[in-house]
Amino acid sequence: MNMPVAKATGRFSETVIDEEVVVMSLDSGDFFSLTGTARAIWELIDGTRTCDIIVVELAGRHGVDPKAVAADVAAFLDQLENAGLLATG
Repeated sequence: MNMPVAKATGRFSETVIDEEVVVMSLDSGDFFSLTGTARAIWELIDGTRTCDIIVVELAGRHGVDPKAVAADVAAFLDQLENAGLLATG
């Protein structure tokens, strides 16, 4: 993904409970519990960062090679998009 990744504003509600972000899809009513790396990725999605930038920042936080996390980050972003939580286009 070379385009900035953005949350689908208005299509979800989120709240922080301790170390967890709980996101509810307003379209489906499904809840998502984001902790650890999933929470970190969610918080990096700000509409200005691309998938590649998210990978580099996340890898830097954990001291790992970006190649080691790239596929997992892309897969998680795909899951968020399929759930309607990311803006498309």
